[in-house]
Amino acid sequence: MVFQQFNLLNNRTVAGNVAFPLEIAGWLSEKIKARVAECLEIVGLTERAGHYPAQLSGGQKQRVGIARALASKPQVILADEPTSALDPATTRSVLECLEDINKRFNVTIVIVTHEMSVIRRLCDRAALLDKGKVVEIVEVRGNQIHARSDIGRELIRED
Repeated sequence: MVFQQFNLLNNRTVAGNVAFPLEIAGWLSEKIKARVAECLEIVGLTERAGHYPAQLSGGQKQRVGIARALASKPQVILADEPTSALDPATTRSVLECLEDINKRFNVTIVIVTHEMSVIRRLCDRAALLDKGKVVEIVEVRGNQIHARSDIGRELIRED
C-alpha cells in the first residue's frame, strides 16, 4: 500500500523502509538486499538507500513508499491519495513511476484520489463514489472520462 502521508519509519534508512515488509514476511537477508536494490533502482532512488526519511523531499518519500509497496512483488498496489501532498512537478514524476510499474510489471494499481487529472493520467476505469456508495464505473479513454450519471458529469466539469 502507498499512503497519502508516506508512513515511513523515521528510524530506518530508505533501504530499511523498503526491506521492512520482506523482513516481516521472513525473506532471507541476501534476497532482501537484492530485492531492495532492485526496487530502489525502479523508483530512481538507488543513491538515497542510506538516507533517512527526514533527509528526503516529499516526492522522494513517496517513491520510497512505492518501492516498499512493490518489494513483495504484489499483483495489486493500493495507493491512497499518493499525490495529494505533492507539487505539480513531483506529482507528474510519481505518476510516471506508478505508470511505469503498471506497464513493466503488469501490476494493477488501485488508486484513491480526488484529482481528476490523476484519473485521466493513470486510470483505465474509475469508480465514482457519492456519500460512500459507488454511483458509476466509468471508462477512461485517451485522457477522456465518459460519465453517464449526473454526479459523474459534475465531477468531470469541476476539474
